[in-house]
Amino acid sequence: MLNKFKTLIGLALLLPVIATANVTEFKLDNGLKLIVKEDHRAPIVVSQVWYKVGSSYEYNGITGISHILEHMMFKGTKNLKPKEFSQIIAANGGRQNAFTGRDYTAYFQTMEKDRLEVSFRLEAERMRNLVLNEDELVKEKEVVAEERRLRTDDNPQSLLREAFNAAAFVNSPYHHPIIGWMSDIEHYTVEDLSQWYQKWYAPNNATVVVAGAVDPEAVYQLAKKYFGPLKPETIAIVKPQIEIEQRGKRTIEVKAPAELPYFMMGWKVPVVKTVGQEYAWEPYALEMLAGILDGSNSARFARELVRGEEIAASMGAGYGLFSRLADLFIVAGTPAKGKTIDALQQAVMAQLEKVKMELVSEQELNRIKTQVVANAVYERDSVFYQAMQIGMLETVGLDWRLSDAYVENVQAVTAEQVMAVAKKYLIDDGLTIAELIPMPLEAKQPAMPAGDHHAH
Repeated sequence: MLNKFKTLIGLALLLPVIATANVTEFKLDNGLKLIVKEDHRAPIVVSQVWYKVGSSYEYNGITGISHILEHMMFKGTKNLKPKEFSQIIAANGGRQNAFTGRDYTAYFQTMEKDRLEVSFRLEAERMRNLVLNEDELVKEKEVVAEERRLRTDDNPQSLLREAFNAAAFVNSPYHHPIIGWMSDIEHYTVEDLSQWYQKWYAPNNATVVVAGAVDPEAVYQLAKKYFGPLKPETIAIVKPQIEIEQRGKRTIEVKAPAELPYFMMGWKVPVVKTVGQEYAWEPYALEMLAGILDGSNSARFARELVRGEEIAASMGAGYGLFSRLADLFIVAGTPAKGKTIDALQQAVMAQLEKVKMELVSEQELNRIKTQVVANAVYERDSVFYQAMQIGMLETVGLDWRLSDAYVENVQAVTAEQVMAVAKKYLIDDGLTIAELIPMPLEAKQPAMPAGDHHAH
């Protein structure tokens, strides 16, 4: 359940890697930031371009525009025909992908180490020279509308999650779905996309992260050659949009064709970016709390609710420390056959009460810490995730060095701190509950798994 749940909540939940040594930072005259992480274990290079724009930068009427623009970035530039970008990468033996999140849009290639120049040449070309064609946009709107139907409208859990976010966040832009509302998708114009592209796709709003078997100075020279000539843009100042204080429990119901009932509970919590210095430990304690509830087969939800009381078919808990704006601590699950959602929610609340009233044992806390460290070390083996961590932290406005300090911060969490965050934040006044009420299944297309990755 946990892995599935993590992919559902989004990339923010990837455990940060330890990216200690061998990182070099550069800044070009036009404002572009370049971060190079040397790792010579394999003869490959990962190149990622991160733009500080995503669904949380959008407003009503154009929701989802960052996501459709990501699609349009493969549709041709002044010097590249539609799809030519992808063809050149493939011809050079490379792999590529793109991703739109709430806080960023990113473009990735993995190539042989001597092919980095190909990636830079192409990415620099589409950073400022995109050609937005009316016919291509019409086609792409259809593609995105269909993606929305498959991933959200025909997927009851995704539909619930979307309604849940829209109820939990009133004025925070995390209210919007990344893919956008259907009526907005249907009404984008070339002019809308052109303005969005012009405004955010600029060297001074981008971070290029390169990881792999490279020489930092050589990468810097390549970046100067390709990205250096690009003109910076006057980047818009983003208004804070701080979520208003919630003053009582919110509950919503979503009726949709589904086989099984499902529910989500989410409490307003701070993240590393929004928490004050005095409480800098809280996000790490919340991270530990999520691990205690749902980190493995021996975690409390699996042990007590799935196997013990046999009241849940599946249960998950999730929290992402690294986002641009304050977020939610989420618990979600499906009752076991013959059990009700109410009964399961009461059992969940009883588990949370226990965390508030009894200190977690040293043994249990250490088990979670060991697991977290093991995950972080395991992810350090992936050049891609090392780059990803650096890019994500930089783009949400944090220092990438936080990934170095992650294990240390987690190791420092005490049982008292876990109890303190549970008491402080897991309260009804900050709680939103969404319940999926299954309706009879009509004949419908099988839903695609949720997520926001696109292979192009």
